[in-house]
Amino acid sequence: MNLKEIQTLIKFISTSKVDEVAIEQKDFKIKIRRNANVSTRTVTVAAPQSHVEESAPSAPESAPTSPAAKEVASNTEEIKSPMIGTFYRKASPDKPSFVEVGDVVEKGQVICIIEAMKLFNEIESEVSGRIVKVLIDDSQPVEYDQPLFLVEPV
Repeated sequence: MNLKEIQTLIKFISTSKVDEVAIEQKDFKIKIRRNANVSTRTVTVAAPQSHVEESAPSAPESAPTSPAAKEVASNTEEIKSPMIGTFYRKASPDKPSFVEVGDVVEKGQVICIIEAMKLFNEIESEVSGRIVKVLIDDSQPVEYDQPLFLVEPV
């Protein structure tokens, strides 16, 4: 199993509801575990003579630059992308957006879709509150842990 296949497997785990996958081959063993309460993933690769352990790096948080942005950021929470892919605000071009600025969302409510590897993944809100700002334009690529929405908790 090469690095690209391992990365694809990690992306699959992050988009599915599976918490753990273990694969064993003749001289190769990999176990990928996802903890719902922690946003890091641990990958352990063991061969007959070697042992490698990696943790997925977390993206640094970007600091607001203007005073107005600092005020907004102090009482808001970011909803971040759980994966790399293409961000969509609507289920299809002829449907309305899942959420608009000013809408109140509940924890677990679908707020957008991210397409990754030809799969459309519904992204649910991690917090309850009012949408203050949509940070990504429709049909734009997003990175793992990139802020998508600013939400003011209610």
